[in-house]
Amino acid sequence: MPSFNVLLDFVGAWWWLFFPFVLFGPARFFWLWWRMEIFDTYNPYMFLELRFPRQVLRPIKTMENVFSGFWQLYDPSNPREKWFEGKYQLRITLEIVSIEGAIHFYLRFPRGARKLIESAVYSQYPDAELSEVEDYTKNVPQDIPNKDWDLWGTSYMLEKPDVYPIKTYSKFFEESMMTPEEKRMDPMALLLEGLTTLGPGEQMWIQFVLRPISQVEYKYHGVGKKIVDVLVRRPKPADESLRGQLQSAGSLLITGQVPEAPKVQEIIPPEMKLTPGEKIIVSAIEEKISKYGFQAAIRFMYVAKRENYFSPAKATVMSFFSQLSSWDLNNMRLIRGVTTKVHTIFTWFLDKRRLFTRKRRLFRNYTKRLPTLFPEGVRGMYLLNIEELATIFHIPSEMTVTTQAVQRVETKKGQAPPIIPQEE
Repeated sequence: MPSFNVLLDFVGAWWWLFFPFVLFGPARFFWLWWRMEIFDTYNPYMFLELRFPRQVLRPIKTMENVFSGFWQLYDPSNPREKWFEGKYQLRITLEIVSIEGAIHFYLRFPRGARKLIESAVYSQYPDAELSEVEDYTKNVPQDIPNKDWDLWGTSYMLEKPDVYPIKTYSKFFEESMMTPEEKRMDPMALLLEGLTTLGPGEQMWIQFVLRPISQVEYKYHGVGKKIVDVLVRRPKPADESLRGQLQSAGSLLITGQVPEAPKVQEIIPPEMKLTPGEKIIVSAIEEKISKYGFQAAIRFMYVAKRENYFSPAKATVMSFFSQLSSWDLNNMRLIRGVTTKVHTIFTWFLDKRRLFTRKRRLFRNYTKRLPTLFPEGVRGMYLLNIEELATIFHIPSEMTVTTQAVQRVETKKGQAPPIIPQEE
């Protein structure tokens, strides 16, 4: 076969010519990773524990203002800063942790943003306390799973496009005509009550990795508007892109006429034909894209000593996220490839090893607060606005969450009165 011999000769002589194309992707990734590691050394992260009083009289909506303050961490990088300085959009991590039934609230963020974070919290909750603590994940062996410890973990994603909102706290409110007070069912009550049932040797870690984003880079407002236009059956505008202009020019050359969308005269506008359910969906999408947004990754992990390991314990967290799902709006489901479960049947002889490797990867990504599908950038993260974040992470009052396991401030603190003499 002469042609085959010519091909072999060509590959044998010019094989080195393909190396730059094959190695460009890995070299690009490792270069950026190296620069980001250097950037991290100049921007270390810190841990604060959030404690709050027993009586929290402010509504859950107050937490939206706190997240609006957190959003001010937004500082995107330009190409030079990204590729040469390793700068990336810094993240903030919110965590709810139950250690043998004792519940803690933690915040992790760049040390340089401490004043911003504290001012956002204290401006809305002046009686709260933020104290620096050590990373709780360092209190367990770092080689889990091992002969003494085991874990189960997973991550969540949204079923529909992320401009569809999840069920927020406003849907849990119950108006009472008897009293002027707002009576509500706190969506976090189920989660916190369940976390108190953990016993010795058991820990439950819930993590929300947040990255502030804007319309400039994510364009979620435009995506939401397009979906709303489809739902309300609005006519599509003319395609102004290069492709649309070429199609119009081609049609003009062939037929001599510019293609136009058929005009349909309707007495009732499309918006008036929506069903009550469709109106709710359209209103929810428009409300979501009107507020500040974060790219989010949600995961949780159950860590326990093998003699205390109780697999059904993870159902508590699953029930919490299930109540935030709505088939009409958006549904939160587990990411199949980021769960401590092996699904394939053709590599059954490697299942034990693959399961061990997956658990190690889940533990590493959690402790390092990495995106869900690291190292694939921010893939696997999705849009949550400040209302949705206030629903899944807020300061609960003892009126709605009665458990005593939540770490609270026992004494109320305030400024000294001005009449007290001071030593000069």
